[in-house]
This record gives sequence, C-alpha cells and structure tokens, in this order.
Amino acid sequence: MITPEEIVPLNERFNSATTEEILRWAWEKFGSKAGIGTSFQGAGLVMMDLARRNGFSFPVFTIDTGLLFPETVALRSRLEDYFGHQIEPLLPDLTLDQQAAANGPELWKHDPDLCCTIRKVVPLQNKLSELDCWITGLRRQQSDTRTHIGIVELYVFDEGTGRQIVKLNPMANWSREAVWKHLHDHKIPYNPLHDQGYRSIGCQPCTHKDAGGENERAGRWTGFNKSECGIHTFMRKAE
Repeated sequence: MITPEEIVPLNERFNSATTEEILRWAWEKFGSKAGIGTSFQGAGLVMMDLARRNGFSFPVFTIDTGLLFPETVALRSRLEDYFGHQIEPLLPDLTLDQQAAANGPELWKHDPDLCCTIRKVVPLQNKLSELDCWITGLRRQQSDTRTHIGIVELYVFDEGTGRQIVKLNPMANWSREAVWKHLHDHKIPYNPLHDQGYRSIGCQPCTHKDAGGENERAGRWTGFNKSECGIHTFMRKAE
C-alpha cells in the first residue's frame, strides 16, 4: 500500500507518463490485487486494450444492475471474445422485484440515489473489499465533478478498520477524441448506442441522449440534481 505522502510525487510523475507506464506501475506493485472496473464506456475499453497489449492481467469487473440496455449486456460477451478473458459481473443483493417490494416500484423515478446505492454502490463495495487498487476509466474532461481527479488517489475504504484502497485513474488526461481514435484504429467493440447519440451510457431508465455541447454525462438522470451514481463518491480521501 502507499501512504498519503506519496500521492503528490506520484501524481507529478504520472501526469506526464503514458497510460501504459501507469498501468505497469500498478501491475508491478499490486498484481492481481488491482482490478479494472468498467461500465464499457470508451475510456475503459481503451484501458483494457492497453493492459492486454502489455501483458498486465488485471481482473476486470462490471456492475450489472439488472437495468442495463440490451446493447450493453450483449457488449460484455463481445468484449470477452475480443480480449480473450472473462469480465466478472457484480450483481445487487436484491432482485428488481425484491427492491420494488421493499422500496416501491421504479425506485429510480423517486429516489435515484437509493436505487444507485442498492444496485451499484453495495455490489462495488463487496468487490473492492478483495482489492488493494481499483483502476477506473475516469477522465477529467467528462464533467465538472471530475475535472480535478488525480491519477493516483488514496481513499479510506473501511472507516471502522481504517483500511485504505488506491484508486487509479490512468485515463485522466485523455480527451474524448483520443479515446475514440484508439477504439476505431484497433477495431475494439463498443456500445452501438454511441452511434445513436448517447455519449455516456448507464441504466436504461436513467440514460437519455444528451443535448449537443453539454458535458459528456449530461444525458444521465435527467430532471434530477444528480451527475454521479455514487460509486465515485461513497469513500472519503485519506489524509
């Protein structure tokens, strides 16, 4: 594990490093205790490709809320064929019927934060309890809430024990244009909904085509003061 004092020099070093160099550091330091979490947005696919090309056999996982677009569900199998390894689905403890019985039907319409917690945050917490490093596809260009992310961040995962986890954002400096150039150049399978005008794709009830010129996540949770599902905000940074 790294210490809070190491974060600043690591970020200074990695801000001018290639994504491959950052991933190599993670592989050498954490091995398979580092895992790539992806919702199959473009940056995550590029990162999976760079990891594979360089022989970094990180486990890969995705959160399957039970509310994904059929295109997203089908993409997982296509990516497993392309990359030659399995992508672990993280499933909620509650089925949609159980959630409706406990919290009312279509929870996402009246309490999307609670719905995201049940169907996304809790499954992720269970997975992260097995890891020392969580690798994400976050980019600074995506939205105002992500502008200041570090490439290396240290979070308190368990307030009771003080257990910490490294959050690594190797794609932080990538532009949307660079991501899509890589996808097209290497013919990596991607979600066909992108070709229909969707820029950021999450659960089907909470994802809409966004308006031109808005940030990349503008089509998520339309009508709510919400831009994050909670998986990137449930932990506090280590001091």
